[in-house]
Amino acid sequence: MSQEVSQRALFEAAAEGLRRLAADPRARAAFAPAGSALRDVLAPAARRYVVASELTSFLERTEELRAKGYRVAAAYAGPAGERDDPAYAEEFVGEYLALLARPSAPDRLGLDLSGAGLDVSHELAVVNTGRIAAAAAARGSDVVLTMNRFPTVDAVLAVHRELAGRYENLGITLQAQLHRTAEDAAAVARPRLPVRLVKGAFREAPEVALDRGPALDDRYLELADRLVDRGVRLSLATQDPEVLAAAESSGLLDRVSEIEMLHGVQPLLLRRYRDSGRPCRVHATYGTDWWPHLLRRLAEHPPMVLCALADIGTDRDCAAGAGY
Repeated sequence: MSQEVSQRALFEAAAEGLRRLAADPRARAAFAPAGSALRDVLAPAARRYVVASELTSFLERTEELRAKGYRVAAAYAGPAGERDDPAYAEEFVGEYLALLARPSAPDRLGLDLSGAGLDVSHELAVVNTGRIAAAAAARGSDVVLTMNRFPTVDAVLAVHRELAGRYENLGITLQAQLHRTAEDAAAVARPRLPVRLVKGAFREAPEVALDRGPALDDRYLELADRLVDRGVRLSLATQDPEVLAAAESSGLLDRVSEIEMLHGVQPLLLRRYRDSGRPCRVHATYGTDWWPHLLRRLAEHPPMVLCALADIGTDRDCAAGAGY
């Protein structure tokens, strides 16, 4: 037992180290230049989690996933740049509009408001999100706002609240780890609203969030049950096999709209649920600003660092869709 506790503590510490690297401005500055050594060295590891660097390749590769029976959500990790610059936001939004103009665009987009102008102003984020939501609605696609760290939650919810009455296709991500989320869920939930329920990828202070463990698992399942009772279209967005097994045994999986997992994380598990007839979605990221995305994926399961090192050591290309 002491060995198990020690290993768990080691994994938790490793995960925190990876999160700090993801947020470290010095590392981001070293990664940002197009020809940076850091970007080149880590590129083989990133290919496991980032489907492509540009739109055309992304659509070709996600079409293969859809041919296998998966739904796809597209998220753009834009070019590295200053997100408090309106020009950056315009470029970021332009990429989403270009994606939606393609016949093979997925039926769901994941949208990080820090790229869409929220780091500039609430007003710019509202305008830009409305542009994307309107273009998505015209082709029958959803837009689901993603969440970042605790201090930004109110700002994201404020944008959603201002636009939700105009765009029925505009959904929201909720983080089960936050103590506030039960109240947030009650405030936003309405029939047919797209909701993506995650555990939460960020280490937060204990006064605002739970750590990973049985208490968070229980809260996640309880929130999911409440949300489907309110009639939302719930994506059970987790890679945790124990949580999914509990949801299946309780009958919750029969009530949610789908199981969703991040591309490259637990593909064999998602395939098993697809093979059993469950609706399954792959949340797929593309773009060139993948430094934080890679580190956060590794932080969710630190033993995958060994796979990342193996990818780098052999320079192997973990093809998009591998394992699905």
